[in-house]
Amino acid sequence: MPMPFLQDEVDDLKKRGVFTEQRVLNGPQLPTSVIDGKEVINMSSNNYLGLATHPRLKKAMIEATEKWGAGAGAVRPIIGTNEIHIELEKRLAEFKGTESSLVFVAGIAANRGTIQALLSNKQDEDAVISDQLNHASIIDGVRLTKAKRYIFNHCDMADLEAKLKEAQGHRRIMVITDGVFSMDGDIAPLDEIAKLVKEYGAFTFADDAHASGVLGPNGRGTVSHFVEQGKMEYEDWDIQMGTLSKGLGCLGGYICGTRNLTDHLRHAARPFLFSTAHPPGVAAACIAALDVVMEEPELVETLWKNTDFFKKGLKDLGFDTGRSETPIAPIIVGDEAKTMEFMRRLYDAGVMGVGIVFPTVPRGAARVRTIVTATHTMEELQKALDIFEKIGKQMEIV
Repeated sequence: MPMPFLQDEVDDLKKRGVFTEQRVLNGPQLPTSVIDGKEVINMSSNNYLGLATHPRLKKAMIEATEKWGAGAGAVRPIIGTNEIHIELEKRLAEFKGTESSLVFVAGIAANRGTIQALLSNKQDEDAVISDQLNHASIIDGVRLTKAKRYIFNHCDMADLEAKLKEAQGHRRIMVITDGVFSMDGDIAPLDEIAKLVKEYGAFTFADDAHASGVLGPNGRGTVSHFVEQGKMEYEDWDIQMGTLSKGLGCLGGYICGTRNLTDHLRHAARPFLFSTAHPPGVAAACIAALDVVMEEPELVETLWKNTDFFKKGLKDLGFDTGRSETPIAPIIVGDEAKTMEFMRRLYDAGVMGVGIVFPTVPRGAARVRTIVTATHTMEELQKALDIFEKIGKQMEIV
C-alpha cells in the first residue's frame, strides 16, 4: 500500500520550513568533525568529555571483543549476562553512591521499563507527578502505565506540593524529573524536591542522562552535585537513571538504587527482559570510561572552563541562552522557519548546531541547541563565536 498520507506529512514539514535531511558524520566524533563531507566545528555532540574516541576506551573494547566475542548472544535473564556486565553494574553503583545498579540497552529503555515496572496497570491505583519539561522517554514511560498523571510547572515547588496534595490516597506516588533538562540546560532542584516529597510519602526518580559525566565530583551526576554542596545525602534520593552514551562516550542506560529495586526490575522491566545484552566490548569500554572520569578529573574541570567561556561569549554578543546552567547552551530564536535557516547558515559557515522546534520544544521557543565539550579548544570556541556573531547579525537575531 502506498500510504499517500505520508506524502502529506512530509509536505507539511517542508511547508513549515522544518524539514531537514539527516546529517552524516564522515569520521570520528571530534570537536571539529567532517559532516556531510564538510569540516565544521561540532557543537551538537553529547560526547561531553570526548570519551567516544579516548584511547583507553578503544583499547578496552578491542581486548574484550577478542576475549568474549562481538555479541552477548542472548537476553540478560536467559544466558546473555556475562561477568563483565556484573562488573559494570557494580562499578556504576559505586560511581552513583547507591547500593545497586542495573544496565539497560539504552536510556530510553531504562526510563520506559522502570516507570512501567513500578506503577500499577490498574486504572488510577497509583499516581505519577512529572515535571512539565521532562524528556520524551519519561513521557512515554508514563503513558505505558495506568497511573493517574499530574504535571507540575517546571521546577515549581509550590505547584509540586499542590500536586502531591491532590495525589494523596493513591497506593504509590512517583515524582519524576530530569536532573539536567536536555533542551534548556537548567538543573532540577533535587534537594528541594527530595525534602518535599518525603513529607508526602512519595518516592523520587531522576533522569540524569545529561548530568552523568558533567555535574558533581568526577561527573557523578545531579544527586552528587547537591550532596557535595551539603544540601542532601545520597540516601535522600530513591532512583537515579543515567546513560552511558553521553558523558561516558559509549552506549546504554542504567538505573541505580537499592538492591530490592534492581532485583524487582530484573523480573519486571520489559526492555530488560526482552533485549539482548550489550556486546562485551561495549561493557568493557563503559568500565574504562568510569576509570577515566575517576582518574582524570581535569576532563570535567576543562568541560566547565570551556562552558563558561563559550556561554559568556554568546551572552556578550546578545544571544538569548534562556535559563541554561550547564554545557547545553540553547540559542533561542522563536520562529521555527527562521531557526532552521539559522542552523543551515551556521553549517555553511562552519559550525554544526541543531535546530530544535515544536513538538520537542513549545511553539515560539524554537532554538539552535549547542553543546560544549571538554575537547573543544579555545580557538575552536572563539571561531564558533565569531561565526555565530556574523550569522546572527545577518539574520537580525542579535
